[in-house]
Amino acid sequence: MAAPMVRRGILLARQVSLPQLTLAGKRCLLSAAYVDSHKWETREKEDCHLADLASLMDKTYERKLPVSSLTISRFVDNISSREEIDHAEYYLYKFRHSPNCWYLRDWTIHTWIRQCLKYDAQDKALYTLVNKIQYGIFPDNFTFNLLMDYFIKKENYKDALSVVFEVMMQEAFEVPSTQLLSLYVLYHCLAKKTDFTWEEERNFGASLLLPGLKQKNSVGLSSQLYGYALLGKVELQQGLRAVYHNMPLLWRPGYLDRALQVMEKAASSPEDGKLCTEALRVLDSALQALMAPAPGSPEARPPGGEGRQGPEELLEQLDVEETEQSKLPQYLERFKALHSKLQALGKVESESLLTLTTQLIKDQLPTCEAEDIATYEQKLRQWHLERVQLIQREQEQREKARLEYQARRAAKASP
Repeated sequence: MAAPMVRRGILLARQVSLPQLTLAGKRCLLSAAYVDSHKWETREKEDCHLADLASLMDKTYERKLPVSSLTISRFVDNISSREEIDHAEYYLYKFRHSPNCWYLRDWTIHTWIRQCLKYDAQDKALYTLVNKIQYGIFPDNFTFNLLMDYFIKKENYKDALSVVFEVMMQEAFEVPSTQLLSLYVLYHCLAKKTDFTWEEERNFGASLLLPGLKQKNSVGLSSQLYGYALLGKVELQQGLRAVYHNMPLLWRPGYLDRALQVMEKAASSPEDGKLCTEALRVLDSALQALMAPAPGSPEARPPGGEGRQGPEELLEQLDVEETEQSKLPQYLERFKALHSKLQALGKVESESLLTLTTQLIKDQLPTCEAEDIATYEQKLRQWHLERVQLIQREQEQREKARLEYQARRAAKASP
């Protein structure tokens, strides 16, 4: 009880807003029109005192009643300082753990991320995104793009990569602009770092594969190959369950075989798609490393992510891994033959994947942006209509409750 009272006291005492964070003059991938917050800033919203909303929510929770999605939306809408971001985080957490947790509105999530960026609280935006189960933060593609671009602009690729991994976990690669930004961040990080844990290899692999499957060009093909190679290495070294457990990936074995199928597809396709030397080198290195005897073999290594499996499931998985392990010499021969064929056909690209992705962004992002902005403006109108309907329903329920209360009082007062 003391904590909410202190929180309300701080909100009451807070009178002066901090100035809006300006982002001008910094290099970024998205255009100024895309990241411009004017339409969002000038949207119609209700002016409310956060202390009053906090008091209302605290009393509602104390009575074991659900807080409405409109109330938490109003709170996030009316944030005016970095300090108030912390209070909003608390109430987002409370709302997520309430009976109404499924009704956190898309516009509230978007506004939360916008407010965090506006008041220099990008750490809170990322924290609540990574801990999405605890806060209910599942952004749309436009919001993901704003957050990624913000970190790119700050040259904070570590946090930009965390956003990409969240896009992957939420399977949110439907929009081409998100695919392009994600691939740019991934290849920027891969160009800077070469030593990875198996968990990082799995996350990179999945994050390359999923957008790669949607891109119909050399970057897409190479990303598929790169992703399958990393996932195949994890499959053989850590077990298949380590690949798909809590991941949006197939549970069927054979990721290295799928990598080779990408090579076969590129070699047989009449189109101009090429495979980058960089991705081919990763598959070659994975096959060579897996062929060499090492303590990471299934017989010697501790099982990766298999601790909760029963004896039958574990035995079945080890059989699958042994089957894949036995195919490695065949895989290596196929790789060499396909590599030679691709070179003979002129389908090996020597440019780095970061360079190719940067060029792809330069060529395609302006068109993608125009589509995204049109969709966003339509969403703003849709969100406004939904909000108006919710406010009307709220007013009707209040009026109904008032009339019922008056009727009960009248009934008690009558002889």
